[in-house]
Amino acid sequence: MVDKRVVSFFHSSTNLTLATCVNNIPYCANCFYAYDESKNYLVFKSDPETNHIRQAIKNNQVAGTILPDKLEKAKIKGIQFNGNFIDWKKEDMESLKNVYYKKYPFARAFSGEMWGIELTYIKMTDNTLGFGKKIEWKK
Repeated sequence: MVDKRVVSFFHSSTNLTLATCVNNIPYCANCFYAYDESKNYLVFKSDPETNHIRQAIKNNQVAGTILPDKLEKAKIKGIQFNGNFIDWKKEDMESLKNVYYKKYPFARAFSGEMWGIELTYIKMTDNTLGFGKKIEWKK
């Protein structure tokens, strides 16, 4: 089970950096995301023609980071993660769309498709719990 402090952080932040790699060519992209607690998935919307989506389809092993929406230098906090990129089938999409659109109702007006990351590793650094304090989770 993912630590409740990590879950709270996922819900309070809005942007993830997604790292992909194909043929030893890395790429990073920023995406608004929502967190699905029941499946431990990060859900995001993006155009299928973007470089990060094309790379993730070819190599589903992804990594990324999440920082607080407002950075406070004295209170370092953030998440590093690894996971499996997921291209969902239509029958799986409704509940995941609901999670995403609940957080970002305005996103209905924008084009793109839903994608996700099944988390396999999470490391949260939280200096508010003590300098260098880490909370880790592995699937």
